[in-house]
Amino acid sequence: MKLPTVDDYNFKGQKAIVRVDFNVPLDEHMELQDDTRIRAAVPTIKKILKDGGSAILMSHLGRPKDREDRFSLRHIRARVEKLLGTPVLMAPDCIGPEVEALSAGLKAGEVLLLENLRYHKEEKAGDPEFAKQLASLAEVYVNDAFGTAHRAHASTAVIAQFFEPSRRMFGYLMAKEVEMASRVLHHSEKPSTAILGGAKVSDKIPIIHNLLDRSDHIIIGGGMAFTFIRAQGGEVGNSLLEEDRLEEARQILKKAAEMGVSIHLPEDTLAADAFSADANTKVLPSGQIPQGWMGLDIGPKAVAAFGSVILASKTLLWNGPMGVFEMEKFAGGTLEIAKFIAEATGRGAFSLVGGGDSVSALTQMGLADRVSYVSTGGGALLEFLEGKELPGIEAILKDRS
Repeated sequence: MKLPTVDDYNFKGQKAIVRVDFNVPLDEHMELQDDTRIRAAVPTIKKILKDGGSAILMSHLGRPKDREDRFSLRHIRARVEKLLGTPVLMAPDCIGPEVEALSAGLKAGEVLLLENLRYHKEEKAGDPEFAKQLASLAEVYVNDAFGTAHRAHASTAVIAQFFEPSRRMFGYLMAKEVEMASRVLHHSEKPSTAILGGAKVSDKIPIIHNLLDRSDHIIIGGGMAFTFIRAQGGEVGNSLLEEDRLEEARQILKKAAEMGVSIHLPEDTLAADAFSADANTKVLPSGQIPQGWMGLDIGPKAVAAFGSVILASKTLLWNGPMGVFEMEKFAGGTLEIAKFIAEATGRGAFSLVGGGDSVSALTQMGLADRVSYVSTGGGALLEFLEGKELPGIEAILKDRS
């Protein structure tokens, strides 16, 4: 099914309320640190304005307990203006008489930025009355916030019911995210490889199960690898280990073998005698780590082995670091994987990268533009890859013939 997008609609004379993801990092001086998410929303907003419509932008920022000023979206208004190349009106709230008056007065080509949705607890609670008040501000609803699509919040899912199916749609970013993730899950060219890292097996088990049907290779690094290594009888010392997941790890390894899916674990490990940036280190076989030592990155043999699998692949999914990426001493494995994925992409592979540390590694290496697609999704991407229905997507598609 083709997703309904802003391309299918003429916004002339219409007000569109657009759920964007402006949950961006600010420093202690309220200066914007990274405007990637704002940039990602610009094409959708410009399409609405170009048609002769007006745009009402709504987003959350952080996790405010009450109306804390540091979470006010007014801090990013100037950057939104700059990126859009047009003035942006700032609302004092996201609902209420003042907001309604501002909305009513919007002219074609104008933009109104609503205040932080999460200043109201009704947003996260998915309150229908709150959603109805938001919906009353516009004639059309556009969801362009893939990063929140897995949440059944008022602005991401509940609001859609107050618009006819023809007046609710996806923005460009949302549609692209779904298209790219669907390509990995349902239309991957073989051989297909998933590279999974991060701390915990428990976070990735549903994804691994879903990918067993769709992948030829699954590379496992990061702290989660040690639960699999221990499940095979290896000694992992003081490495991160989920004892309660050992049997599940064994079952995954067994199922993968039966299905002909190759699971690749790190042959060697950069181990340290403390969880510290200045710890003593040595390279050890991953299943022979003594007590008092812990694996904090993949070793050189693992890098080479993983690299050869990546370079032989036609479809690549990467989510999660290979080690303790925030410490420079243990970031090497993750950075090397980033280089291999970029090289494979240059040779014609399709690559989808998601997850904070994976994206950071690409950015740090200057390789973000050398992979096929960098997802803004985070938790939403993970749930999509698990095969779950995302409320923010289903709400748009509901009752659509």
